Formats: sequence, C-alpha cells, structure tokens
Amino acid sequence: MPSLAPSPRPASASAALLLSDGSVFWGKALGKKATFAAELCFNTGLTGYQEVMTDPSYAGQTITFTFPHIGIVGTNDEDIECLTAHARGAVLAADITRPSSWREQQHFNDWLISQGLPAICGVDTREITRKLRDGGALGCVILHQEADGSIDLEAGQAVLNAWGGLEGADLAAQVSCTQSYTWDETLWDLGQGYGSMQTPQRHVVAVDFGAKRNILRCLANEGCQVTVVPANTDADTILALKPDGVFLSNGPGDPAATGVYAEAMIKGVLASGTPLFGICLGHQLLARSLGAQTKKMHMGHRGANHPVKDLTTGKVEITSQNHGFAVDADSLPAGVSQTHISLFDKTNEGLAVDGKPVFSVQYHPEASPGPQDSHYLFKRFVDLIDQARA
Repeated sequence: MPSLAPSPRPASASAALLLSDGSVFWGKALGKKATFAAELCFNTGLTGYQEVMTDPSYAGQTITFTFPHIGIVGTNDEDIECLTAHARGAVLAADITRPSSWREQQHFNDWLISQGLPAICGVDTREITRKLRDGGALGCVILHQEADGSIDLEAGQAVLNAWGGLEGADLAAQVSCTQSYTWDETLWDLGQGYGSMQTPQRHVVAVDFGAKRNILRCLANEGCQVTVVPANTDADTILALKPDGVFLSNGPGDPAATGVYAEAMIKGVLASGTPLFGICLGHQLLARSLGAQTKKMHMGHRGANHPVKDLTTGKVEITSQNHGFAVDADSLPAGVSQTHISLFDKTNEGLAVDGKPVFSVQYHPEASPGPQDSHYLFKRFVDLIDQARA
C-alpha cells in the first residue's frame, strides 16, 4: 500500500484525484459525487468527449482528456455510442467550457450528473499524462468533498486497495446486451439525422462484446441487416441464424478472460467458412482463437490521431483507437498474416487469415469520434461476403 503524503490541500479544492502510486491531485468537483476505482488512462482526441464517455470499451476506466476545452459543444441525444455511459469518470484541465453549438441539448456537467459520473477539473493533465506515459497504467479514484467539507483520502485508498484492475477482468459480459435484437439505423447526415436501411442485401450477425452504435450503423449503411447477439452466444446459435457474415465487436477488459467462452464460438464460425470481421476486442479474440497471444500494454492507445500502416497497400491511415491490450505479432501462427501496424510503436493493428474471408483490425474504423480514413474496411467486409455468396 503506497504512503499517502500528498501536497497540502488548497483552500479552494473541492475534489481530489487519488492514484494507486499514492499521488494526489487537488481540484474542483464536477459531475456526481460517487466513488469508483478505475484504471486511469488519457485520450488525446480533440473532439468526441460524449462518444468517448459512452463507448463500452471504456468500461472500468477513468479518462483524462488532454485537450483542454471539454464541453464546448455540450451534449445531445445523438452523439452517444450506447444508452448509458460506461467510463467511470473524467479528469479535465480546465472547468467545463460553456456550450456553443446549435446541436447542444444539455451542458456536459449536467449530463455527467445524469449519468452518475464523478469528474474533477483544475488539475495538471500534462503531468498526469507524463506519469502514465512513463510509468504505465495506474488505478485511480475521484473523491468529492463530504458535507462537512472533508475529503477522506484514507477511504479512497481503501477503495483502491480492493480494486482488482483490468488484467484478468471479463468486462465484456458486463456491457453486452442480454438478448438479441435487430439493427437498421444508418449513418448521420446533416439536416436529416440518422437514416434507416430499407433494402437489406446481406445478413450479418454482430456479436456484442460492447458494440458501439456507429459500428452497427456502418454495417447497415453497407446494406446489411444486422442481428446483434450477446457475447456468450455459441456458434451453433449464430450459424442457425444463417448469416452471410459474422462481426466481432469492440469491447472492454482482458481478451484472455473473455476468450474463456468466446474463443470456442469463434472457432466454430471459422470452421463453417462464414466471412468474419473483427474490431478491437473482436480482433484480439479472433487472434487468440487462431492460436496467437495477447498482452497488456504499457499505457495503451487512446485517441483519434494514431497513424497506422496498411501493409497490404502501403497506405497510412489516421485512426481512432481505444485499447489497453494488444495482439502479440510474434505469436501469430502460420497461415495468419499481419496486415496493419502502428507507426507509433509498431504494435499489431490488423490480421488476415491467408486464403480465407477472415480479417480484423485493432483500431476503430467507424470514426466516432475520429477520422474516416478507415471506412473502407466495412466495404472490404461486404465484398468478401458477396464473393463468398457468389
């Protein structure tokens, strides 16, 4: 247990960010008073804070936003990736910026309160980012002052001591849907909002390990009728739906833990010859099903500005990323090719099974938030489906 020897509390401080190494950052309380232990990470994106907070892949994590002007577009009912937020809190450099957007429906702080999420501002997010970059992932808890004005660091430390961390945690089971449903909503257009796919040309079963809505929209936008099934669905149930393709979604937690039940399903789908596409956690689970290994990263990749090279074309894409685990490229078996790499640290960002309609990527081609450089991957998937059907 680290020693608590924080700097003196400033008179103006109404909250504290306590880290598992004993560090304490004093600041101003925002959001809801709640105490959650989580893994602290940093996101370098300049936009999309509402999408980030509602991305199920951030379950079990508190997000330090490196961009200072968080809140500038407010929040709305459209820019969400699931109905409830799965991140455990937010850390900001400056107070929430006053909203200035014609799409704004609610102030970001009011939205945080409605989601039951604590936040803190007025801390040095540059120092926090350097600490995570140099030392690796840390646990954290955001503490708001009590009614008597006190901030109980010892109680916060007890919460942190009881936290098990993300390694070995199957968080996909916590964020997955509990029953199947269909999806036909397509991408957003200015002045029209989200559309609806009217003439399905293919049937895709999406396994929900924590699926983002914009991924499902991208599939529907390519003419796919999408049936979403829970994470623990077995291969026989999936194949009985007669899919033209199977999609493995993004999600949170340790792929080794989720793989305890997911790998058997994936192997069954692979044996059927059905085209398969995976993203993020789906990529990691596919790799494990093929015999590769995954590993916890030093600090992970989180942001909307990560350069990735497609080794099959030589092109470089600027991508949106959110992952703390990675596929060990050296463990890829014969017959499985590495297709993409990160130009930041050379970690694996994609794979394909030689001669089969099976591929996956580590990053988020749906671009919500982020650039749209990688939207072509959804077209690649439906092309493989069409070739298999032909």
